[in-house]
Amino acid sequence: MLAGGRGTRLRPLTHTSAKQLVPVANRPVLFYGLDAICEAGITDVGIVIGDTGNEVRAAVGDGSRFGLDVTYIPQQAPLGLAHCVLIAKDFLGDDDFIVYLGDNFLIGGISNLLQEFRADGYTAQLLLSKVAEPQLYGVAELGRDGRIIRLQEKPALPRSDLAIVGVYAFSAAIHEAVRAIEPSARGELEITDAVQWLIDQGHRVHSHIVTGYWKDTGRLQDILECNRILLEKVEADLAGVVAGRSEIDGRVVVHPDAVIEDSVLRGPIVIGAGSKVVRSYVGPFTSIADDCVIEDAEIEYSIVLGGSTIQGVPRIEYSLIGRDVEVTRAVHAPNAHRLMVGDHSKVQLRI
Repeated sequence: MLAGGRGTRLRPLTHTSAKQLVPVANRPVLFYGLDAICEAGITDVGIVIGDTGNEVRAAVGDGSRFGLDVTYIPQQAPLGLAHCVLIAKDFLGDDDFIVYLGDNFLIGGISNLLQEFRADGYTAQLLLSKVAEPQLYGVAELGRDGRIIRLQEKPALPRSDLAIVGVYAFSAAIHEAVRAIEPSARGELEITDAVQWLIDQGHRVHSHIVTGYWKDTGRLQDILECNRILLEKVEADLAGVVAGRSEIDGRVVVHPDAVIEDSVLRGPIVIGAGSKVVRSYVGPFTSIADDCVIEDAEIEYSIVLGGSTIQGVPRIEYSLIGRDVEVTRAVHAPNAHRLMVGDHSKVQLRI
């Protein structure tokens, strides 16, 4: 399981937090991958960690609550996916193994991939999915029998619309491949180069097409879409305090320690422990994490992380709000916007 990297597409949030721990439906993306690994019958997991390793360790622990035995493998710098395989050699030994990118969200699990890989004796098998913009991904070109004949890394002119999903099944032969390749132009050992080396050496490298839902959660729109997909599946559970003239419609989940007062909630929504929603509107496909305050505000199709306050703001939508953030209305000021915004941020203002 790969949980390093810098998460540049989700900055500034990922300057201080692991991108794999950004929550969808109030649960870190990484946890869904660990669930899928356990469901496939795998119990020993090595998690490659980087600068945010302490946060990942704190969140996952020894893995026992997922039914797993977790070993942490530090990577000193994000030097590529093939480099992750290289530094994990002592943990992996000569066993077959799965590589799973921790920021990938996959519905349907990996059991079918693993069963097919074991049954057919491939050297490597890659999970693939059809995408609308293949130039943004690693792309696989297939032969007629489903064998992978060529890989391209973010090509300007893609040879297919089959993106490489961040799940790979490998035999021990991949260790020779990662030692044989050279760093790419960006200074990383690319897993696509290692797999291409296997192909060029005549190894059997096969495809497995995703039949469920897959999304790389590296961008805001992808995180919000995954949140929407998961919230579509929730069942109403109003376990918290609902007071005053509140109106609740649809599939709304309120934690037992949460409070809703004089507010309108339109599901699907999840509201975490210790959070308060007061005189506010919370619209569909919104996840509010633990210990948040939404007061005299409106929010819809958004994710709010733990400890944040939104107060006196007329409308927020399509937004990802980090931990311990304050979003308030300037009341004694001219008609102007007052901002303190970090590096690599995106702000849209209605003028």
